[in-house]
Amino acid sequence: MGLTSNKVLWLAIVVATVLFIGTVWLWPRLSRHHWRAVSGRVGLLLATQVALFASVGLAANQAFGFYASWADLFGTETGQGVVVDHSVHGGGGGPLQVVSTSEVPGVRATRPERGGQIQKVDIVGRRTHIATPAYVYLPPEYFQPQYRTRTFPTTVVLTGYPGTARSLVDKLNYPSTAQRLAKDGRVQPMILVMLRPTVAPPRDTECVDIPGGPQTETFFAKDLPDAVLGHYRAAKRPGGWGIVGDSTGGYCALKLAMHHPRVYAAGAGLSPYYEAPIDPTTGDLFHGDARLRNRADLFWLLRHEPAPDTSLLVTSSKAGEHNYKSTKDFIDRVQATDRTRISSIILDSGGHNFNTWRREIPPTLQWLSGRLADH
Repeated sequence: MGLTSNKVLWLAIVVATVLFIGTVWLWPRLSRHHWRAVSGRVGLLLATQVALFASVGLAANQAFGFYASWADLFGTETGQGVVVDHSVHGGGGGPLQVVSTSEVPGVRATRPERGGQIQKVDIVGRRTHIATPAYVYLPPEYFQPQYRTRTFPTTVVLTGYPGTARSLVDKLNYPSTAQRLAKDGRVQPMILVMLRPTVAPPRDTECVDIPGGPQTETFFAKDLPDAVLGHYRAAKRPGGWGIVGDSTGGYCALKLAMHHPRVYAAGAGLSPYYEAPIDPTTGDLFHGDARLRNRADLFWLLRHEPAPDTSLLVTSSKAGEHNYKSTKDFIDRVQATDRTRISSIILDSGGHNFNTWRREIPPTLQWLSGRLADH
C-alpha cells in the first residue's frame, strides 16, 4: 500500500484507536510496581504515541502532499526517472510523451471539449537529459473545432520542496480553478504544465545549474518550453508564457522570470523566499562559483544587474508568514527599478500552507492571464 493510500491512513487510525482502548483497558492490570508491569505501561504508551503521530503525519501528508511515496519519505528515491516511449499516445521519440489522460477533478463534464483534460506526461530534456513526470491541463477550448488553429498561453506551475505534482491538480486545484475562471470570463483559456522543481530527487536543486550536477535552470528555461511547444499548441515565446509556484516553487518562478524574461513574461511566487538556501537537502549548489551564488540571490540581482523586462507577483501575510518583511523589502527594491513591474497579494493572516495558497491562486491566475499573449 502506498504512502498516500487511504487504506494506509485508515489502518494507522484503527491501530491507534485499538492501542488507546487497550491501554485504558489494561492499565489497572499493569498498575503494579514489578518490572513486567512497568515495561507493559511504557510499551503501551510508546506504541499508542507512535500510532497517533503516524496517523497525524499520514493525514498531513495527504492534505499537503509533502511526499509521494515511501521511497520519497525515506530518501531512497535517487533515480532521475525512466523515459518510456508511449508512441500510441504521443507520436514516439519526442521529449514529451503522454502516459495517460483523465478528467479534471471537480469539473462535472466527461468530454474534454466541455471540461478540459488532464494528461500525465513524461518529459526528458534534450540538452540537460533531465527526465521528470508532469501533469498538463488542456482547457476545453483546446478540443473545440473553432479553436483548432489557435495557440494558447501557457503557465508552468511548480510545487514546493519536496512536494508532489499531483497535489497541484487535486489539492491546490489549479486546473478546476482555471477552468472555472475561464468559464466566467475572468481569465483566458490557458495550458498549465504542473510539476515539481525537484527534478533530481531527493536533492533540492533550487532551480540552479549546479556545476558538475543537474542543470535544473536550463531544463526549465529551455528544455521544458521546447518539449511543450513541440507537442501542444502552446503560445510561441516571448510573451505567451508565465510561471507560478509556492515556497521553493515560488522562488524558482521569480528567479526564472528574472533570469529569462524572454521565456517567461510573468512570474508569480506564492510565499516565496528570495535567496537559494544551502542545507542538507541542497548540498553544495555553487561549488565556489561566486557569480552563480550571487545570481541566485534575487536582491543581489536587482542591485547589480540591469532590471529584467518582466512582470512579477509576490504574496505574503501580515500574520502567519515568515517572509512578510523580506517580501515588503523585495517590493520596494523592484519598485526602484525602471523596467521590472511588481504586484502583490498581502493577506491580513495566513500561513505557509495549502489553505492560504488556495485563497491566492484565483487572483494569481487572473493576474497571469492579463499579462500573457496567445501567440
